Amino acid sequence: MESINKKYILICLLVFSSINIIAQGYKLPNYTTFRLSNGLTFNLMEQHDVPIVDVSILFPAGAIYDHEKAGLASLTATALKHGTISFSKAKLEEELDFIGANIDTYANKEYAGLSSNFAAKDKEKVLLLIKEVVLNPVFDSTEFEKEKARLLVRLEQQKESPRSVIGFYFDGLLYGNHVYGNNINGTKTTVGKLSVDDVKDFYKTNYRPDESVISIVGDFNSAEMKKTLTKLFSNWKNGTLEKENLASKPIAIPTENKVLLVNKDDAKETTMYIGASGINRNNPDYVAIDVVNTLFGGRFTSMLNDELRVNSGLTYGASSRFSALKNGGSFIMSTFTAVNTTEATIDKLLEVLKKLHTNGIDEQSLASAKNYVKGQFPPRYETAGQLASLLSQMHWYDLDRSYIDNFEKNVDGLDLAKANQIIEKYYPKDKLQFVLVGKASEIKKIAKKYGPVTQVEITE
Repeated sequence: MESINKKYILICLLVFSSINIIAQGYKLPNYTTFRLSNGLTFNLMEQHDVPIVDVSILFPAGAIYDHEKAGLASLTATALKHGTISFSKAKLEEELDFIGANIDTYANKEYAGLSSNFAAKDKEKVLLLIKEVVLNPVFDSTEFEKEKARLLVRLEQQKESPRSVIGFYFDGLLYGNHVYGNNINGTKTTVGKLSVDDVKDFYKTNYRPDESVISIVGDFNSAEMKKTLTKLFSNWKNGTLEKENLASKPIAIPTENKVLLVNKDDAKETTMYIGASGINRNNPDYVAIDVVNTLFGGRFTSMLNDELRVNSGLTYGASSRFSALKNGGSFIMSTFTAVNTTEATIDKLLEVLKKLHTNGIDEQSLASAKNYVKGQFPPRYETAGQLASLLSQMHWYDLDRSYIDNFEKNVDGLDLAKANQIIEKYYPKDKLQFVLVGKASEIKKIAKKYGPVTQVEITE
């Protein structure tokens, strides 16, 4: 009996402790930052509860620098792992597999990245391999052609999945000639023309230390780690050419509704994005917008999902989001529906958006959204990998730790008046951009109802 009581008291203390931590709000663990003479920035955060280390690296080498060679940033990032001066591709993979470590590379719209996870005892070995991948890739022509062939197969397969490609079409429509409209994966035409020399030139121009960041979180001593990193990366040289900030150029704001109809002859559904220009990632209202969008289309019980799925049965799901970049962004409502309910679904999306402007939100709904957002926040940053990624993102978007430390305070500080101001300021009323992927012969007449229509094939 005494043992049971002790266990009960312990459980109560743990629950009380957890509640107290939540009430106090999540705070970003301490970390240190230093910079090498070549401009390379490091963030180091010690976490000794688990003997692992995670690395997150961002390079200024995203698809915005592809120019007319769409898909080049993505192929270059992948090709980093195709062997180095000291390690062949097979040897690199063997070294990592033997110790259960990984190195992954990728590219998105604004930057390329590398992530790695490994046991703390293997940090010297893996950091050396990371240095080799970043500083000494050889871009083997045979491996490049294999990867290019794989990408062409994936591009062919993607056209069978409208939800995989609709985002590229929407960005192209919204951003026009701005580099934010670049297609990350490229097309069969652009990728087919790429050569290994294109990859080598892209690497030389865009993989440079002065705009890159390396964040490391895990079980290590910061002073010792700093010495190791300085030795490994001090010889990384910047290119001789001044790099132009292409994303900083003005983005043309749409002046009217436009519809891009992407024809897929065998489509049984219509997949749709409807949206407009959005916000920069460092917008001071970012947190408030997150709360309001949770209500509108950011969770299962949102206004959009309730109306389109629960009440109308038009779709299995509808949502909205703000995709924020360094110098711009987008707002998107998205869903899919049967071909014969295309018009009703579009009209319902527009109706819910109009209701948001007309009726605003109430205190009860706002309180519910605030609790939801606060509940979702700490779990995003529990692991070493999540924290490493966060530190790199904070550097990239020029966010200081107050964004994290004051997040819950800022959520709680959002009152009803401000929330309704957010709706008026950031949610569009007109000049909407529509992308519809479906059977054009059956939905083109419907599409014309919403604005001038441009039709393309899904293979384009």
